[in-house]
Amino acid sequence: MYVCSCFGVTEQQVKKHAADGACTPRQIASACKAGTDCGSCVRRIQALLGRGACPTRELAEQSQPVLAELNEAA
Repeated sequence: MYVCSCFGVTEQQVKKHAADGACTPRQIASACKAGTDCGSCVRRIQALLGRGACPTRELAEQSQPVLAELNEAA
């Protein structure tokens, strides 16, 4: 399903960018331009990020070393 119709960005692409470390709508925009034209998709992007699309968010909120966890998982 498309999240950003202006740039043809799908939900899966947003989730992939989140898994790669983009944990805010601004970081998603930097990765794929989603949310930078009309802006109607920004709330959808926020909802996706708020539903665990970003695996490092919980670690950051717990003040855990995010990069160390990613390296251990790999």
